Amino acid sequence: MSTWIIDPDHSVAAFAVKHLKIADVRGQFNRIRGTITFDPADISKSSVEAAIDAAGLLTGIKKRDDHVMSADFIGVSTYPIITFRSTKVEGADAERAKLTGDLMIHGITRPVTMDVAFSGPVKSPFGGEVTMGFRAVLTIDRFAFGVTWNEIMEDGGFMIDKDVHITIDIEADLKE
Repeated sequence: MSTWIIDPDHSVAAFAVKHLKIADVRGQFNRIRGTITFDPADISKSSVEAAIDAAGLLTGIKKRDDHVMSADFIGVSTYPIITFRSTKVEGADAERAKLTGDLMIHGITRPVTMDVAFSGPVKSPFGGEVTMGFRAVLTIDRFAFGVTWNEIMEDGGFMIDKDVHITIDIEADLKE
């Protein structure tokens, strides 16, 4: 069993949410930290603890970033950290697993399950660091986390969908 430290310079949590019922708006959080305990021989013994600095949000539009960080959505001034702590890992095969755990957004914690793919380890050509890659994919209902701001459209639908599609790409370095 090895412990891996999430590399914040090479990790991102990206999201997409339908806007006006016609197109996805994308964004990402770049400030991720945490640890992954990984046992490829018995994947069920693996675990993850991660935290995202919510103020690290970037959509490419400052006005939108400010709105998403406001109390209407994430509420960064009150809830500055998004956290995840695993509760169960089930192996699918030598490169994939199902990861279940508690996700906290906007001060509300809910269980989630994500599909995870992993690769490596590899040695960096710039100093011999040993690194692994992890990709997790999930969809959450933002309403379940108290992120409910919306506008009703002329046809009775909502401006912003409740489903948020998330892809988390992690590089993690072996803890010496």
